[in-house]
Amino acid sequence: MADTEKITINLGPVDLGQIDLLVDQGFYTNRTDFIRIAIRNQLQNHASEVKQYTSDKFFVMGVLEFDAAELEARKREGKQLDIRLVGALLIANDVTPELARETFDKLKLFGMLRAPAGVKQVLNEISKRS
Repeated sequence: MADTEKITINLGPVDLGQIDLLVDQGFYTNRTDFIRIAIRNQLQNHASEVKQYTSDKFFVMGVLEFDAAELEARKREGKQLDIRLVGALLIANDVTPELARETFDKLKLFGMLRAPAGVKQVLNEISKRS
């Protein structure tokens, strides 16, 4: 499976029991399988809303990756990033918080952020003001 993010959910005993019953009867391989399929079904039910919102707001869907060399090139060009992303933003370990601060202007992320701790802090600050 591609990069995934672990989440935690709380379920009541009746809901959990029903899931366990379906797993026991062979409808799903395990609880995670059930939950993953349920989430995909809900996302499919709301696909038109997601599509409308992302196209109206110029969002990108997918995975964006940046390393220090790419960000340094943008810095030399005098360009700052204005990112609206549904998916994952992956920042390489060679990116410093200072470089992130100099190259990211705006960030709106719905999904997963993987970055060194200091860079993550800077990007969270930028995201809050965006």
